[in-house]
Amino acid sequence: MSVTNVLAIDCEMVGSYNKNLLARVSIVNQHGSTIFDEYVKPTSTVTDYRAFVDKKWKLENGRDFSLVKNQVANLIQARILVGHSIHFDLEVLQLSHPESKRRDLAKYNRLQRNGQPVALKTLSKNYLGRDIQPTAYHDSVEDAKACMDIYLKLANEWEKNY
Repeated sequence: MSVTNVLAIDCEMVGSYNKNLLARVSIVNQHGSTIFDEYVKPTSTVTDYRAFVDKKWKLENGRDFSLVKNQVANLIQARILVGHSIHFDLEVLQLSHPESKRRDLAKYNRLQRNGQPVALKTLSKNYLGRDIQPTAYHDSVEDAKACMDIYLKLANEWEKNY
């Protein structure tokens, strides 16, 4: 459960009127070990549980947003952060992270199709031979691990640009 210099993150969200709320955040290290995985108590009324309908109790008993936000901020500080469309994760966490320390699979040219992001599910199948997200429900740990594994396959080439 060691914190490595490169971490992968994935967040799951629920809806509140016209905005997203953090429901779960997961972070894995370079070895694929989960170092952070927390459900988060909603900060306002949930109007769309999305895939969390069957996990509503986990959200209601989740940790306070501010505690989770601070823990994540401390974990990712000065580290390379890997993910798929990381800006959405950072937005829902109300955090910033330097672009130079982001490795976003959705923005990496080699992983795009016609200049557009490719779904993580497709990238996982194509680059890892691994099926993820078999239903509408996404497992943020599984998604973070897939992001890390895809990044590690391309890291030598990717890091030449930094």
